Amino acid sequence: MRIIPAIDIIDGKCVRLTKGDYSTKKIYNENPIEVAKEFEAAGIQYLHLVDLDGAKAQHVVNYKVLEQITSKTTLKIDFGGGLKTDEDLHIAFNSGAKQITGGSIAVKNAGIFEGWVNKYGGIKIILGADCNNEKIAVSGWQEESDMDVIPFITSYENKGIKYVICTDIAKDGMLQGPSFDLYKRILSETKDIKLIASGGVTSIDDLNVLEDLGCEAAIIGKALYEGHIKLKDLESHF
Repeated sequence: MRIIPAIDIIDGKCVRLTKGDYSTKKIYNENPIEVAKEFEAAGIQYLHLVDLDGAKAQHVVNYKVLEQITSKTTLKIDFGGGLKTDEDLHIAFNSGAKQITGGSIAVKNAGIFEGWVNKYGGIKIILGADCNNEKIAVSGWQEESDMDVIPFITSYENKGIKYVICTDIAKDGMLQGPSFDLYKRILSETKDIKLIASGGVTSIDDLNVLEDLGCEAAIIGKALYEGHIKLKDLESHF
């Protein structure tokens, strides 16, 4: 199972939120490149980079941070937050992203998102399936839709999506463990989805359970920044 640390960006700084609430912002480092280099030095190969300003603004904002990290590290980055137009997508890929994650656009403008999947393939385009009470949330988690998360994922699997990042917003930043039951059901109701678990990962035990469930990868955020999981503890997972 791949281990993917997360860097969330507001005003060019590395931050974390709790349950996606912008008022809970905590700055961990003024310089995200330092954090990325620390991950790389520990043996990490992948990075989940989220433009939280972009998610709120509805267009890519912090692409310069993406450019800097991709030019100064070898990390393979999936980038999300504010990707709404073909131009946003071009900016992300031209700035060095290996994959992009589309969440809100897959709900609000399915035609554009499906066009991206058709053009770039289900490997480069990740479906962001972030949910609250198993309802898909959009616009930087500020709005809840009426779409149920599992049918949402299966509908896009039928359209060529391979990778899905699923975050249970109620678990995000809470350091209380992931939504194991939800991930188990997603994996049982899909055929070949590579499921990336996100939200609530707090311990190495959590990672072992996610791996046993069949998750392809796990994203770790606050647990790393708060010291619940140490980078050296992850070495056996690389």
